[in-house]
Amino acid sequence: MRISLNWLRELVDLPPSPEELAEMLTMAGFEVEDIEDRRTWADGVVIGRVLQREPHPNADKLSVCTVDIGAKQPSTIVCGAANVRADIFVPVATLGTYLPKVDLKIKPRKLRDVPSEGMICSLAELGLTKESEGIHIFPQEDLQVGSDARPYLGLDDVILDLTSTANRADALSMVGIAREVAAITGVPLRLPQPPTIATTSDAKALTLKISEPQACPTYIGTVIEQVTIAPSPLWLQQRLQASGIRPINNVVDVTNYILLEWGQPLHAFDRDRLLQVGGSKTLQIGVRFAEAGETLQTLDGQNRTLSDQVLLITANDKPVALAGVMGGEETEVHSETLNLVLEAALFDSAAIRRSARSQGLRTEASARYERGINQAELEIACRRALALMTDLAGGTIVAQATAAARGSQTSMTRSIELRLDRVNQILGPISVGDEVAELEPAAIERILKALGCDISTINKDGVWTVTVPPYRYRDLEREIDLIEEIARLHGYNNFCETLPEKTEPGYLSAEQALSRKLREAFRAIGLTEVMHYSLVKPNQERQIVLSNPLFPDYSALRTDLLAGLIEAFQYNLEQGNGPLNAFEIGRIFWSEEEGLSEAESIAGIFGGDPTQGKWIQGGKENPLTWFEAKGYLDSVFCRLGLVVEYQPDRRDARLHPGRTASLWLRGDRLGTFGQLHPQLRLERGFPDEVYAFELDINVLFSALDQDELRVPIFQPYSAYPASDRDIAFFIPTQFSEADIERVIRKAGGTLLESVELFDEYRGKNVPEGQRSLAFRLVYRASDRTLTEEDIEPVHQKVRESLVEKFRVDLRS
Repeated sequence: MRISLNWLRELVDLPPSPEELAEMLTMAGFEVEDIEDRRTWADGVVIGRVLQREPHPNADKLSVCTVDIGAKQPSTIVCGAANVRADIFVPVATLGTYLPKVDLKIKPRKLRDVPSEGMICSLAELGLTKESEGIHIFPQEDLQVGSDARPYLGLDDVILDLTSTANRADALSMVGIAREVAAITGVPLRLPQPPTIATTSDAKALTLKISEPQACPTYIGTVIEQVTIAPSPLWLQQRLQASGIRPINNVVDVTNYILLEWGQPLHAFDRDRLLQVGGSKTLQIGVRFAEAGETLQTLDGQNRTLSDQVLLITANDKPVALAGVMGGEETEVHSETLNLVLEAALFDSAAIRRSARSQGLRTEASARYERGINQAELEIACRRALALMTDLAGGTIVAQATAAARGSQTSMTRSIELRLDRVNQILGPISVGDEVAELEPAAIERILKALGCDISTINKDGVWTVTVPPYRYRDLEREIDLIEEIARLHGYNNFCETLPEKTEPGYLSAEQALSRKLREAFRAIGLTEVMHYSLVKPNQERQIVLSNPLFPDYSALRTDLLAGLIEAFQYNLEQGNGPLNAFEIGRIFWSEEEGLSEAESIAGIFGGDPTQGKWIQGGKENPLTWFEAKGYLDSVFCRLGLVVEYQPDRRDARLHPGRTASLWLRGDRLGTFGQLHPQLRLERGFPDEVYAFELDINVLFSALDQDELRVPIFQPYSAYPASDRDIAFFIPTQFSEADIERVIRKAGGTLLESVELFDEYRGKNVPEGQRSLAFRLVYRASDRTLTEEDIEPVHQKVRESLVEKFRVDLRS
């Protein structure tokens, strides 16, 4: 809101400088975005009187004027305005004056060989209007030439562009800001006191029908006859212009003036036009919601189609205005208006918000109704408007009708208990010179009384009963609100700066740290993390289907992450971006007999030809093999310090039945890894080799949540040489390499450093149903060089264990 300091100074005494006031208001919670010092716009502009006007000898559209500006000799000024003439008072920019709005410094110069010693100014050149048809002519006839022109132009003022928070609806008015300044500084307040106006209730002149008392708890309609529509006086026009409102005529300007002064929106109707729209000799003003499809042409010239959320003002049930938002063009006050109906009403905040939003329209009136206006001062604002209107436009108040569904004045107040101990507990100590003390009860009472609160004497328990003023009814609701007001007015900068006695450094939880570690491991093998929506199409078993989905095609929760990754892989290929190597961590959901369940999961997909530039292979594809893909996953487990076993598996129909393994970690099922099924690959146009995995993240976290794995411990390398032995044998194909390696490691004990399968053969000279495997076993000790006597017994134990467990046929 734009605040005129000249206007505000009539209501309350102000600090010496605008900067001090801006600082005070900002510290009290009202942000001052700009200080517009209008005094600089016309510094050096004086009042001059045109003594003589003659045509320019060398130009048809220029005039040579002799102007008295209070100097010893009149000034000769060349002027190009068509309305310049003798015997008028005009603003004159003297030599050396700088006009910032047009970026012009006045210097002596010649215009078509005639010297000019200044400039007669228009309102546009002074920054008061965007365009001007000619120079400004002062309407006063008794002005003193040579005196400062700024007071007569309204340029002896400073404007503060102030922003208030949404809870401070009272601050959208001059009276509200004046109350705030008075509370901060402790100076007295001088509010205008409108006279009591005698009114009668005449059913023939006006009746009311409020169909929606909740949306419109109070409506006051006043009939004024025989008014004279004319321009507003200069002081009123200047105040509206300073606040950013264009003057229109004396009646409309008064309604806008009250809007700015008291924060109460008003609207004036042409009564004769209301009767014409209503189609009757009697007038009934109504308030109701619109019927869908009704139309109304508003004051901005737009023909609006209304919805049933729009609150209307009606004349004999015919729409004439959007209640609390904007009037109708058909009943607006115009130059020939003789009779008025002045509306002063209270409207529900939610109803006006819905109404304005449905029309995409926000006005000064709706902005105030949406925040909530002061209900207790509706009659004061109405009386103030009627007094100004009859003073400026004449006329006689014929009748006034009131419909009130709100309670009494006492229902607009609220009593709150405030504890002294609670105030000091929350706000802490204050600085008193070099000492530290608590807020005294007298200081708290002084602040609350400055806010307009009635406060009882503090009792023995240190508790006050505070009665909130009506204009803060919507803002001050609880004890903590009062404590905030005490801190705000005492000054946040006056409280001691204290830190907690003991601070604790921030840290990641175990789950967060392990999650980061997992992400780092999968990124390290070249996978990119992706995220998908949890909602999927309802086409799987055990899905949880939403009862009120936003989109029918995405109405179920995902049961795994792999389906989304397969879709993403296909989308990436279709966009020409090549295979997608990615992983995802997210929640999955499913239904069981016991109820609904959810868990955290991690899944990934990768494959295709990882090389860049196929010319290396002569233009041929070189997709990942099963063992290469398994090696990627193994490198993740190795980085995490986990030993994972692979077992044949064919539960997932999306994976190749002969190239799928279940993963096991310390006896717990970790997840699944495998190659996509050939049929699925063909249907989606995937490369030859695409692999996917899905892991239970809770099993991973349980295994990783150990001190030795959470913090890596350095293990020194042995300084002694290793000794390797090869062992080859025939073994039935039903036994997996993992089972064999487990037996070898158990038999090899601490001397066995590593086991590696380096050869597999099936075919000629191998018994049917068996395969030939060859392992390399590396033995090493950390404290000595192993001898044949050390190694042979251990190696022999390995051989015997294989024969005993798997009935192998040893070949070496």
